[in-house]
Amino acid sequence: MTDSNGAPAVHLVHTADLDAATRAAARSLLTEVFEGDFGEDDWEHSLGGVHALVREGPELVGHAALVQRRLLHGGRALRTGYVEGVGVRADRRRRGYGAAMMAELERVVRGAYDLGALGSSDEGLAFYASRGWRRWLGPTSVLTPAGAVRTEEDDGCVFVLPVAAGLDPRGELVCDWREGDVW
Repeated sequence: MTDSNGAPAVHLVHTADLDAATRAAARSLLTEVFEGDFGEDDWEHSLGGVHALVREGPELVGHAALVQRRLLHGGRALRTGYVEGVGVRADRRRRGYGAAMMAELERVVRGAYDLGALGSSDEGLAFYASRGWRRWLGPTSVLTPAGAVRTEEDDGCVFVLPVAAGLDPRGELVCDWREGDVW
C-alpha cells in the first residue's frame, strides 16, 4: 500500500494497541528476516513503544519499533528513542519500506526525545548512515547492576540521531541495563 504521494504507507501503533494477530505476524517476520537469529530477548526489546508497520494487503511485510531508554553521556541521562526490530521481508526489499518506516520513527524521535539511538547489524550500517544517523566513535558501556561495564564488541555499531542533546561523539556512551543484547 502507498500513501497519496506514492510512498509506502506506514502505520504507527503502540504495543498496547497491537492485536494478537499483528503481534504474532511481527514476531514471525522478524524471525524470518534475521534468519532465526532473533530470540525472545530481541522481541522483548521491541515491545513497549511505537511500532511502524508496512502491509501489502493483509500481509505484514515490514516492522520497526521505537522504545524509550536512558543513555548516559557527559554526566547526563538522556531520554532516548531507541530503534529495535527493523526488518522487511526479503522479497519486498528495495521498495522503500525500510526508509518509510525509519522516516516515521525519526519524526517521533525528533518530537519526543533528546536523542535517537540504535545498534546496527553489519548489513544495516550503510542504510543508517545514509539516513543521517551518526556512528558513535567513542567507547560504549552498559550500566549493569554491578556498575558500568565496557561493551567493546559494540563499539562502531552504535548509531545516534542527535536532537537536542549536545554530544561529543568521541566520548563515552552508556546504555541502561537489560537482558540479552544491551545495545
